[in-house]
Amino acid sequence: MSDPTPPRTRSLGQLVEPDEFTRRHIGPTDDDVATMLAAIGAESIEELLAETMPASIRALTPLDLAGGVPEADAIRRLREIAGRNRRVTSLIGMGYTGTITPPVIARNVLENPAWYTAYTPYQPEISQGRLEALLNFQTLITELTGLDVTNASLLDEATAAAEAMTMARRQSKSASNRFVVHHDTHPQTIAVLRTRAEPVDIDLVVGDIDQLGAGDGLFGALFSLPTSSGAIHDWTEAIQQVHDLGGTAVVATDPLACLLTVPPGQLGADIAVGSAQRFGVPMGFGGPHAGFLAAHDRAARSMPGRIVGVSVDTEGRPALRLALQTREQHIRREKATSNICTAQVLLANIAGLYAAWHGRDGLVRIAERVQRLTSIAAAGLRAGGLELRNDSWFDTLTIAVDSADHADGAAASALAAGFNIRRIDDTHVGVTFDETTTAAQVRDIVRALGGRVVDEADYDTVADGLDESMRRGDEFLTQSVFERYHSEHEMLRYLRRLSDRDLALDRTMIPLGSCTMKLNATSEMVPITWPEFADVHPFAPTDQVEGYLELIHDLEARLATITGYHAVSLQPNAGSQGEYAGLLAIRAYHRSRGDVDRTICLIPSSAHGTNAASAVMAGMDVVVVACDDRGNVDLGDVAAKIDQVGDRLAAIMITYPSTHGVFEASVGELCAMVHAAGGQVYVDGANLNALVGHARPGKFGADVSHLNLHKTFCIPHGGGGPGVGPIGVGEHLAPFLPGHPLRDDQPVGAVSAAPFGSAGILPIPWMYIEMMGGAGLTLATSVAIVAANYVAERLDPYFPVLYRGDRGRVAHECILDLRDITKTTGVTVDDVAKRLMDYGFHAPTMSFPVTGTLMVEPTESESLRELDRFCEAMIAIRAEIDRVVQGEWPLEQSPLRRAPHTAEDLLGDWDRPYPRELGAFPVRGVRAQKYFPAVSRIDGAQGDRHLVCSCEPLEAYATALA
Repeated sequence: MSDPTPPRTRSLGQLVEPDEFTRRHIGPTDDDVATMLAAIGAESIEELLAETMPASIRALTPLDLAGGVPEADAIRRLREIAGRNRRVTSLIGMGYTGTITPPVIARNVLENPAWYTAYTPYQPEISQGRLEALLNFQTLITELTGLDVTNASLLDEATAAAEAMTMARRQSKSASNRFVVHHDTHPQTIAVLRTRAEPVDIDLVVGDIDQLGAGDGLFGALFSLPTSSGAIHDWTEAIQQVHDLGGTAVVATDPLACLLTVPPGQLGADIAVGSAQRFGVPMGFGGPHAGFLAAHDRAARSMPGRIVGVSVDTEGRPALRLALQTREQHIRREKATSNICTAQVLLANIAGLYAAWHGRDGLVRIAERVQRLTSIAAAGLRAGGLELRNDSWFDTLTIAVDSADHADGAAASALAAGFNIRRIDDTHVGVTFDETTTAAQVRDIVRALGGRVVDEADYDTVADGLDESMRRGDEFLTQSVFERYHSEHEMLRYLRRLSDRDLALDRTMIPLGSCTMKLNATSEMVPITWPEFADVHPFAPTDQVEGYLELIHDLEARLATITGYHAVSLQPNAGSQGEYAGLLAIRAYHRSRGDVDRTICLIPSSAHGTNAASAVMAGMDVVVVACDDRGNVDLGDVAAKIDQVGDRLAAIMITYPSTHGVFEASVGELCAMVHAAGGQVYVDGANLNALVGHARPGKFGADVSHLNLHKTFCIPHGGGGPGVGPIGVGEHLAPFLPGHPLRDDQPVGAVSAAPFGSAGILPIPWMYIEMMGGAGLTLATSVAIVAANYVAERLDPYFPVLYRGDRGRVAHECILDLRDITKTTGVTVDDVAKRLMDYGFHAPTMSFPVTGTLMVEPTESESLRELDRFCEAMIAIRAEIDRVVQGEWPLEQSPLRRAPHTAEDLLGDWDRPYPRELGAFPVRGVRAQKYFPAVSRIDGAQGDRHLVCSCEPLEAYATALA
């Protein structure tokens, strides 16, 4: 007998019958969509889209993408692709080594949505767990480098070196534009330095120490410890020479080597940079990995990126936050000296927790074992008559050979024995050992290269390779976090305590406008830990990475189809780097045509601050164009500015849909105006989640866009990173995509250390597109627009929606205007954001792009139940505002201003004019899933005044910060 009650349909059949994964990715059911459309006042999705999106940009044909396959089939196909990667033990080195991710960290952090689905900790009260883990990372790096302060990670080692170079220029007393790089530096680092130096007129000189005093001086220099060839040099005198010339000394270093060698800070270095990859983070064909930059206290306020610092909350309790946030690009804009707006938080946390797991003694044991195996290999190679280029070493040996044929032969012999080695040039090859290396592997590679295996009985007699004068002798890593968590029970509970302090997508909707916090499906995440993807060196021979190359080229082709561009590069490893790469392509295109004076970049006043910073870094001058009172780019002002700059116009950067959350009907006209004046159109792809399947930037007038794969294409935000920011370009710009870091004579150099950036997480968007297919992606966009308009309609009577399109609709996000509320009541967006924590929500984006507003993006993944829960929380907060207006509570003593409420706040005497229950449980539904923030509202100014950026147990700060 059939069930008389039909099941609630999930077909969303207005456009297409979705496949199983599409139904699970999209939160609202068909009935839910009908409910939302009724509230919006639209008969169908198609009617809403017609009222929302200009007909002039709509795609005329469906998205021609294969896919839409079940999860099991997608995983099976990706398994086949991964199987085309040959797993060969890599001894290539160059800053990438094998490592072991402790299983307790792999399972409970890397594979745990409580860690990988969190957002950047801009709301620190609900981010105390990952902020503590980041503080551990910062402490680890400062302790290992011998410097005072570090940031919460950078994108990779080469990017960190480039940031150090421009930081040195800001700090140096020298008027010179020369920056000297010692030749024995990783070649990919030199490549990125060259890319970054040329547009801003830095004279990058690669040479030996004798170059320091040559020319017209220098503003800085970079040395490596160990060097790329493996040598351990004492750079003290060279650093002093740099200082004597008024320059800043940078040392690129290996954090594992720093456990044994005198650290850069003790050699006199001003800045140390490097990568924490070998602290438990797989190679992943190049990333993502946590780069770092450490410096002295006096340089803290000129450092790029984010710094976690210690402050206090309203009750005087120690609390963590991102310090010095006023340095962010949305404030400094064209005066910014860096476009870095993210970090590699998830990877930095893994590295810091890896150090806590092993502790000082465990890390030293790993380092000593690596160094010892390298010494045994050196002895065996020398015993076979081979010449080593370096007489000192930590983990790397460079071997001299007679000719290119001999170099090729050495590489072939090593491969036959199961190893990849580094072919440096025609007369040198290199080997690098790591935590995963075994004594048997050392014997095998020595034999393969023609050495003579050292008998175990003679191990104690081999040359050490590390002079006593360069051995580290100070105390370090004595903080309790590096001493307490060496049993799995203790580490497991520590990780749980940390994650319990945070709000991530595994608990609640995160309605951040512009940041697209959508479902990161488990089936998308699973492949990143497969060893066929995780354990691959970025410079492995191409015939060993056929699977990776197939995945990469397939993903590039699909992204090109989705965006309407001719070609895509996946190299940029963050949206900011995609911006930079896109502007470099425009710059190179103009210069190839002899238009060297085209250096003006028009940027709307509403743009994200990284746009302006990226333009400056690309050697352009920023001219701001106005927006009208509806949030649209003012075409009259664009025309005026085009006339003003004339044939100096290089480009305009716009975000589409706009940062105001609307589709501007005049985008085609704007593109035509810029093209007629000889400029190029850059469309920031931050809001691509409103376009996929319905409009293609490459077809409606744009020349280049960066995409945020950590937004639209489901790579999780990771608590503030990783991300991928590839660029799509028109055919005329394709020759100017980022170059390979190990190849010369390219129109545009590399922007990341690895050829394909953070390739290790590319399986995530591949799986998403494969499972959704063209129809599913199109439907996701449609539902995202429905959800945003539903939220706008529900909340507009309480918090007016600031901007709408010509027909009264919003795109995939809406801006709620609190400015009049603030003017009449004193209640601010901060008050609403903090009060939302008591309701169990992360706040929307605050005060961007308009001060005093909240920008909400619900995404297609949130169910109607969750959308209503958020709307009801906002409506309840508006009722609390009304009670302040009515005089029931003084603002300063209201639950709005006293929010968020911790569990501790509810204990003891209660002198507030509202009940405890209202503070903690403002609506009935909160009781069933109550989240208590670990701290109450944090004093940001106090933290900036008293910058504390390394860790002790937080209780230790209570007295000092009171």
